[in-house]
Amino acid sequence: MLVVGILIVLVALIVFRVPVSFAILASGLLGLTILEGFPAALHTLETSPFAAVRSNSLSAIPLFILMAQLLLMSGLLDSLFDAARSLIGRLPGGTAIASVGAGTAFAAVSGSSTAAAATLAQTSSVRMMKEGYARGTATGLVAVVGTLAAMIPPSIILVFYAITAEAPVGQVLIAGFFPGLLVACGLIVTMYLGFLRDRSVAPAGSSSTLREKLTHVWKASPLLVIFCAVVGSIFFGIATPTEAATLGTIAALILVVAKGKWDRDQFGVAVLETVKTSAMIFAIIMTAHVLGDFLTLSRVTPRLVASISEAAWPPLVVMALIGLVYVVLGFFMDQIAIIALTVPMTLPIVEELGYDPIWFGIFVVLLAETGMVTPPMGINVFVVSKAVKISPVVVFRGAFPYVLVMLLIAAAALLWPDLVMWVPNLSSASG
Repeated sequence: MLVVGILIVLVALIVFRVPVSFAILASGLLGLTILEGFPAALHTLETSPFAAVRSNSLSAIPLFILMAQLLLMSGLLDSLFDAARSLIGRLPGGTAIASVGAGTAFAAVSGSSTAAAATLAQTSSVRMMKEGYARGTATGLVAVVGTLAAMIPPSIILVFYAITAEAPVGQVLIAGFFPGLLVACGLIVTMYLGFLRDRSVAPAGSSSTLREKLTHVWKASPLLVIFCAVVGSIFFGIATPTEAATLGTIAALILVVAKGKWDRDQFGVAVLETVKTSAMIFAIIMTAHVLGDFLTLSRVTPRLVASISEAAWPPLVVMALIGLVYVVLGFFMDQIAIIALTVPMTLPIVEELGYDPIWFGIFVVLLAETGMVTPPMGINVFVVSKAVKISPVVVFRGAFPYVLVMLLIAAAALLWPDLVMWVPNLSSASG
């Protein structure tokens, strides 16, 4: 009952707009004080937060965030979209496919869902609407494409999950690669299914000459260098995720200078955004450990594991229920907060059922990411809505079919875990 009460306090604080890290800290301290008294709770506050951020793996988070900010400075996403559109823009739905391709490629070097959605909205959404696409398609598709940055490495959220779950960061990162590609392909197929019913959903764009195609592809080619520096070094075991993040950040900085995009003021903004985002994530990590100490002392997780074992429910049923919980939480909470609060409780259950922690990270992130494009929070929707000055309701409606695709792929990953695990297994064999 105490654990339930503390969780109710936590949810109430979040509902009343208390910052997530403060809500977690207050709930954890209250629980520890009730269980062991205030002196013991204070001692935990003196030691646990510091211990939570001592891991060297955490260095990858601010580095990946800074890399994403530098890539935005470089204008690489615009070049990616232009290259993809010049190659396939003349096909029915070509500009939409180009948007998916550019967003997927940008996800492979950024790790920032919101940044990808905001930049794509200003380029591809505007272009699609000029070409006659339905407003819902032009905006909803882009909002969902932005979520791929949470799946395709390097992903800040997957790094956070790996640290929370004490799983190998590199393996978790590369595990998201193939499911991310599946989502991208699913978005294109869904768009074409709509095209079969209404040809105005996906009109053809203008064609480009061979010279124009080669020019645009050349401008976007630095992406390959950065992708190889980051993902390739992790996959082949050449570098740790932190080292790979450093390589990627240096490569992104060189790209900014080489493209003549260097600006001291913009760089200052990039650093400031990196510090603000990193501070938010680190604060959640530190306070989540305080709440985790309370949950450990309350022994709620072993009791849950024992209860599920005694119930003898089929593993698929239990995992489907856990998945439903993550979908619902995604409607109301930030993905980082969801992972920090739930993984310490759900992961032991998942492992008891025989599932791999690496697989579970992809499953969780895929489900939680739907919250970025579903009401009431839907941060990617509001970012796109603001960028193109269209009602969020239109974007939510446009995103709905593509959200179903994400859920179907999550279900497929649950039924066939090898969809997620074959790339990490291949990496392990290569290493």
